[in-house]
This record gives sequence, C-alpha cells and structure tokens, in this order.
Amino acid sequence: MSHVSANTPFVPLGIAVLTVSDTRGFAEDGSGDLLAERLTAAGHHLAERQIVPDDVYRLRAVVSAWVVRDDIQAILVNGGTGFTPRDTTPEALAPLFDKAIDGYGELFRQRSLATIGTSTIQSRAVAGLIDRTLVFAMPGSPKACATAWDDILVEQLDARTRPCNFVAMVRPQLAPCVSRQATSEQDAAQGATA
Repeated sequence: MSHVSANTPFVPLGIAVLTVSDTRGFAEDGSGDLLAERLTAAGHHLAERQIVPDDVYRLRAVVSAWVVRDDIQAILVNGGTGFTPRDTTPEALAPLFDKAIDGYGELFRQRSLATIGTSTIQSRAVAGLIDRTLVFAMPGSPKACATAWDDILVEQLDARTRPCNFVAMVRPQLAPCVSRQATSEQDAAQGATA
C-alpha cells in the first residue's frame, strides 16, 4: 500500500542553508547559492542562510537554534564532510540526531560514483532527524550539492513523491501519511472496542 495519496498537494517547506567553511564568504559561496536557488525553484522557502567556520560547537549552535524554529523544517549543511582535521560536520551533527537517515549517505555515495569514481568513499555525507527537523549534510562543492539536491532531496522533500517521502514527518498536518493514518485509525477503533 502506498504511503502517499495520489492527490497529495505540494507542501512548501521552510529550509535553511548552512555553509561550513573557514575560507568562504557569501561572495564565494557557490554551493550555498546553488542550494538556495534549487530549493526556491522547487517551491520551498529559504528560511535562513549562514556561513560558519569548521568548528563543532559553532555548527551545533546554529543547527540547534534552527531546530527549535517553527518556520524551519529542513536544514541543508554543505562542507566539512571530508577527512582533513578540520572536517568535523558529521561529528558535530551525529550526536544531535534523534534518528539517523543512513540511506541518505549510502545513496549519495552511490550517485557520486558515476562522476567521481571510487573517491566517493571519502564523502561522509550524513543525515538525520532532530525533533521534527530534517538535517542533510553534504560535501561543500557545488557539484556535490547539485548531486544531493537533484538526485535525492528534491524528491524526498516533495510531499507528492510516492510511495513515501519525508514531508509527512515534518509537516504531518499538511501531508499526512495515508498508511500511517489508516493504521492509527484502526488502532483507535480496536482500542474503543477492547
């Protein structure tokens, strides 16, 4: 049974973009520009955009502040996912995740294989759910950000994507999951007759 109804409408999300870099400002932030352009072209709202240095605690502070905001349902983090000593984005984010989205990193590396070959194993793209906010971290190159958005996120952040997507988790009142809703109704009916 499909989780998403065939007549589900598009649900715009508030999405924040965070670039992790010791060297880039907004004038040099092609990756942040790309993500901001792609998400707004898809019909979502750019809720905020920032650049932070490669620092575990500054990164956590920004993400934690955004997670508690009602106008942000997803955070796109680019940069800091490599293997240099300053690349600490996965270490900063992982302790904050209530649930890790392991398939995101796996799929990102699989998609990257076609363009960068076995160097894809050096990508530590990670994702997770913090409360009801989705967080997706990707490498900081514009090409990697395009791969993450175009090949994965544009569909998974669209309530119309079948059989399922992440919108029902962050905006359940606007994009309910049909099978979960049916299961909840069945459980409630059984509880009433018990």
